[in-house]
Amino acid sequence: MKFEEFTSGSLKQQYQYKSFQPTTINHGWSWEDPRINVLLERATKALGELNAFTLIVPDVELFISMHIIKEANTSSRIEGTRTEMDEAVLDEDAILPERRDDWLEVRNYVRAMNTAIETLKTLPLSLRLLRHTHEILLAGVRGERKTPGEFRRSQNWIGGSSLTDAAFIPPHQEDMPDLLSDLEAFWHNETIEVPHLVRCALSHYQFETIHPFLDGNGRIGRLLITLYLVSHGLLSKPSLYLSAHLEKHRGAYYDALTRVRESNDIGHWVRFFLQAVVATAENGKQTFMKILALRQELDHEVVKLGRRAENARRLIMYLYGTPTITVNKAMELLGIKYVPANSLIATLADIGVLEEITGFQRNRIFIFRRYVDMFRDGK
Repeated sequence: MKFEEFTSGSLKQQYQYKSFQPTTINHGWSWEDPRINVLLERATKALGELNAFTLIVPDVELFISMHIIKEANTSSRIEGTRTEMDEAVLDEDAILPERRDDWLEVRNYVRAMNTAIETLKTLPLSLRLLRHTHEILLAGVRGERKTPGEFRRSQNWIGGSSLTDAAFIPPHQEDMPDLLSDLEAFWHNETIEVPHLVRCALSHYQFETIHPFLDGNGRIGRLLITLYLVSHGLLSKPSLYLSAHLEKHRGAYYDALTRVRESNDIGHWVRFFLQAVVATAENGKQTFMKILALRQELDHEVVKLGRRAENARRLIMYLYGTPTITVNKAMELLGIKYVPANSLIATLADIGVLEEITGFQRNRIFIFRRYVDMFRDGK
């Protein structure tokens, strides 16, 4: 089907309201718009270059974990949480009670993503995988009563306070099984020649339009993008996350999805998606380059610490994966006593590696500020 001939779906009369019945997508796609070809080339190039960084950067898993924390924090913020990056990297007992619920949502997202990525090593991308990921996402947090891990068995809606004034009403639950089966088949259909980045764009749109869960559809839909790219080999590591770009351009993001449903303009959505991939991959590359430069700079600084250099190096390597530290944690990691651990942390604070963030005299927490700021600012 040509994008230019696409019909997004139709309104279906239900009891006292009309739901939107989207067109299925598991078939060939083509387009006449040359802008899509140019963006597809740019996005493929940018994604390949980002992927190359994940293959050549030493100890890349440490840095990937920070990418996941940033994605979890940003994707959750789109849905209304207020956790900041400084909080997202802390342990639960360091979070103020009134901020803990939001923090738990971010941490659930991290756990959901890590579990899903690990599962992809042995199982293909599937509806079953998305349900399990959803179950982890909503465990013990806001939305836990909205059937975590299960597709909805009742009608939901977007915007407004009820079905009567909703901005958008997705398909009725009885129509969902066929639509979801079609979506899953599209992920793995090897008989059609559609570039994976275009499939990924169409999959995200279709998932958000079906809106198969009672809660958490936005987060799972954005997580699906990364899972799709990893499962089909476009990414060796989960290093691309669009949530920062989508949050920055939130109005344009929602408008692009709505424009498909109301005006059949699937080409506009695909262009928006590909541009988001280009911008995000470019920012991801810049972040990796900054990390490599920081690492080289700190390696030079650590050498000057003499006999403490090896412990300082080990502590900094830990901080790349978990960028907060206490004196007690340093004692545990390095197998040293309080005085040398406290002295080492004080030295790292003096040279600008660590910053104390509690203001307390006891139970102090130090953050690897320059490193965390790379992920906060790298949008």
